This record gives sequence, structure tokens and C-alpha cells, in this order.
Amino acid sequence: MVVLPPLPGGIFDGPRHLYGVRVYYEDTDLSGITYHANYLRWFERARSDLLRMLEIDQRAAIEAGDGAYAVSEIHLRYIRPARLDDDVVIETTCTELGAASCRMHQIARRGDQELCEASLRVGFISLEGRPRRQPAQWRAAFRQFMDREDK
Repeated sequence: MVVLPPLPGGIFDGPRHLYGVRVYYEDTDLSGITYHANYLRWFERARSDLLRMLEIDQRAAIEAGDGAYAVSEIHLRYIRPARLDDDVVIETTCTELGAASCRMHQIARRGDQELCEASLRVGFISLEGRPRRQPAQWRAAFRQFMDREDK
């Protein structure tokens, strides 16, 4: 029997989801500084694992032809660089929940230093690319996440 290590997922801290990443050589340029596009990848991974923890099954929705989430807008602000071997925590909050979309805020931190922040809107779309209402269960899961008070 093969024993698997724990998979990434993150933790909840009140209405925040925290997801850890480490800066590997492949994430950096020649100077050892994180290449700017990798923040987008880290933010996406954190959001994907947040959905898993909320029991939102994106794959099942796609396979059933129901739809998928797509980023419709994003604004990034680079504050300071992450460097090779840094441990980075991605903090995700949901700031607004609508029928077909939600707004989120994400911050990449090294310790208590902010490295990069993103403000974005994610929409639920049909597989043909048209906006559609998020499943009611998914909206309820987001609402519960936004209303969490446990610390």
C-alpha cells in the first residue's frame, strides 16, 4: 500500500482561506526573484483549493455541462518581490457575492510583509461562455465562508 503525503488545501481562519506555497527555482528569473506571472498561478491554486474545501466540485459541473468559473477581471499590485526559497502564504477573501459572480481579494505574504495583492471578479459561465447563475449550493457555501467568525 502506498502512503500519500497530505495534499495541499490550506486552512480557514475566520472568513479567510490561507494557502501556502514555497518559491522554487522554476518560479524565479535569473536574479532569484519570482517571475511576475507566477503570482497569478499561486492565486489560482489558492482559489481552486478554497473551492475544494467549500465542496464545490468544478470538475463535476464541467463534465455535467453545467458551467465553470472564469476570471472576468483582475487587478494586480506588486509591492515587493518574493525570492528563491521564501515561504509565501496566499490569503483569499470573498468580498462580494452575486447571482452569477463573486469578487475576491487575495494577498501574497512573506511573514507579515505583503508581496502582491489581487482584486478580481470571477463569473460562472456556461460551457458556451455565457454568464449564468451559480448553483444555489455554491452560493450558500460562499455565503457561509464569508460569514465565518471562527479564528
